[in-house]
Amino acid sequence: MPEYRTIRVSSSAQVATITIIPEEERAPAAKVDRHWEVATAFSDLRADNSIRVIVLTGSGGVFCTSPRTKPDRPRAAQLNDPAAAWTTFTGIIRCHQTMTEIEKPIVCKVNGDAVGFGQSLAFGCDIIVAARTARFVDHHMGMDEVEGFEREFGIVPGDGGLGFVPLFMSPARAKEYLMLAREYRAEELERLGIINYAVPPGELDAKVDDIVARLLKRSAYALAWTKRVANRRVAQHLNLTLDAAAAYEMLTLVHRQDRRTLE
Repeated sequence: MPEYRTIRVSSSAQVATITIIPEEERAPAAKVDRHWEVATAFSDLRADNSIRVIVLTGSGGVFCTSPRTKPDRPRAAQLNDPAAAWTTFTGIIRCHQTMTEIEKPIVCKVNGDAVGFGQSLAFGCDIIVAARTARFVDHHMGMDEVEGFEREFGIVPGDGGLGFVPLFMSPARAKEYLMLAREYRAEELERLGIINYAVPPGELDAKVDDIVARLLKRSAYALAWTKRVANRRVAQHLNLTLDAAAAYEMLTLVHRQDRRTLE
């Protein structure tokens, strides 16, 4: 397998596990785009017929959160670099398209907070099992209201939020979640039927292992084609939204202005 710096990939008995490495645990020199690496990992696993099921999880009590960017961090120079912008935003699109179209079921093991790109990754999976205390939030429009992810300007949810959330929630609830950065705990999302299971943290591994074992008992070809057909509406929706959302996110990042008027 390729050498990754933002994730770890392992496999055993027809199951691959992708573990997202938290920002603070990465090597200082690991300036690699996580979106691109996750996309590459799923692309490689799609071509590996020895793998039938994929588990996506986090590490150190965190599933996946966006960088805790300081409001004054300059971003325009980075986004004006064509190669860097290509890697980030093409990585986002490749990641979500591949997760949707890969014929292998993806079980999301949400072991902690899923913020920004993390909640988009979770909603891109096929079966979502979370520690019941894990929080889900798309922080892009959170301004100063999302603890630990405060900004003085709003950003379009372009890393997958606008693609997936409207498929999981009613229009009114989806717009509140995205526009006001409403936070949910996993146990509430389970009650609403938005994720499959919210379990005590100590039971998370056992629950995911049971689901994976049951998936492996299914006919390999029938299971693969069932996912392909079930996700056709998802793929169609992503084709309509991902490029536009990513482009608008880039635009708001370049502007970095707290404008509260359209004039």
